[in-house]
Amino acid sequence: MKIDIDPSGSPRMQSRDTYVQGIRANLQQFIWQAVQVFLVGLVIGMERTVLPVVAAQDFGVPRSSFLYLLSFVISFGLVKGALNFVAGRLSEHIGRKRVLILGWVAAIPVALLIFYAQSWWWIVVANVFLGINQGFAWSMTVTSKVDITRADQRGLATGINEFAGYAAVGLAGVVTAYLAALYGPRSALLGFAATVVTVALLTALLFVRETLPWAHAERHRHTSGTHAGPQQHFADGLPEYPSSRQVFMYVSFQNRTFSALCQAGVANKVADTLLWVLFPLYLHERGLSLVQTGWVTGVYGMVWGASQLVTGPLSDSIGRRTPVVAGLWLLAAGVAAAVIVNGFGAWIASAAIAGVGMALLYPNLIASVADIAYPTWRSSALGTYRYWRDTGYAIGALALGLIAQSRGDIVPAFWFTAVLLVASGVWVLLRADETHPGRSHSSSRP
Repeated sequence: MKIDIDPSGSPRMQSRDTYVQGIRANLQQFIWQAVQVFLVGLVIGMERTVLPVVAAQDFGVPRSSFLYLLSFVISFGLVKGALNFVAGRLSEHIGRKRVLILGWVAAIPVALLIFYAQSWWWIVVANVFLGINQGFAWSMTVTSKVDITRADQRGLATGINEFAGYAAVGLAGVVTAYLAALYGPRSALLGFAATVVTVALLTALLFVRETLPWAHAERHRHTSGTHAGPQQHFADGLPEYPSSRQVFMYVSFQNRTFSALCQAGVANKVADTLLWVLFPLYLHERGLSLVQTGWVTGVYGMVWGASQLVTGPLSDSIGRRTPVVAGLWLLAAGVAAAVIVNGFGAWIASAAIAGVGMALLYPNLIASVADIAYPTWRSSALGTYRYWRDTGYAIGALALGLIAQSRGDIVPAFWFTAVLLVASGVWVLLRADETHPGRSHSSSRP
């Protein structure tokens, strides 16, 4: 017998046999976790169309001050990256649900700071809180789904998770563009965020269940030899209960598969930074309205989200590495196409190409890390990967801002990003082993 934590937070005794893994066996909780990540996606998506375009109008940010404009992404990326790792470690001690709720509490000041902002630095501070929200809340939706699903369903599980999150990002970009046109950007964001955060906190408190006992039960099945299903090849360079430093160093640098996945995470967030901030600015400078810009960036997010319903399960069938490499290269093609083509329809097409590329790589990088991380330190491994991936926001904002600033033009930043993505795909192809359970043979090699 072992202790479980019910939705109200009180402990109760249950058998390990209670914690059966599988989407169908845990469908209700799986759906509630999908609802949570959808709401998390709405919070970050509300900024994507409105803030970059109105920065100069409301906050006096000169259009040529690319680094200043990107400062809010730097603060977001640094905080979210660090909090991803903290969330992973913390959830192994206090549980996934409590970390999720802490993430939603951190979201409360975001829209208030934007609404009352007196300068652009208020927006930078707001994005510190947004980074905490994303680092804690989104991390826990991923970890919880991995906890309650089988190893051979991780592509599907992460695909659904990221579909729900990034479809919401795209949807929020379109909705807030319309609301901003009707009510003004600050009022639109305040009303939108207040509604989302209230619903999220209530549903998390009332309906989300703690999933840490599933991870403990999985570990017991592996150690007792009673695990059924495809053979898993865990990375074997760590003890069963490693320290934070051991996990971070091993996943970041010491294991070649993990490190290749981490650098791919950085590269994809550099691209996402470009498409988040500089692409809307690029489109606006070429004559698109705020609503048209919202549709282009919204298509990117919605295609990215919806395609993961296909690309996640695809990796359960053909393996993880091929979709990841193909995704990096297709994303590079979409980024390059954005500055080659001209016209609303053509930019919609380039955004869709980039969205499909993101869909191929994004859930399958997460699934790859989960495949070879042992259950007792899986959340920490995912937190380390997500640390590097989301620190890519800060790295991308700094690099892209410096490039655009030095050239006085946004276009070179697009070409830099495209080259980086191609090189990242080559790195994964040459250094990462296939991790899919039942297909991998040497994923634990250093």
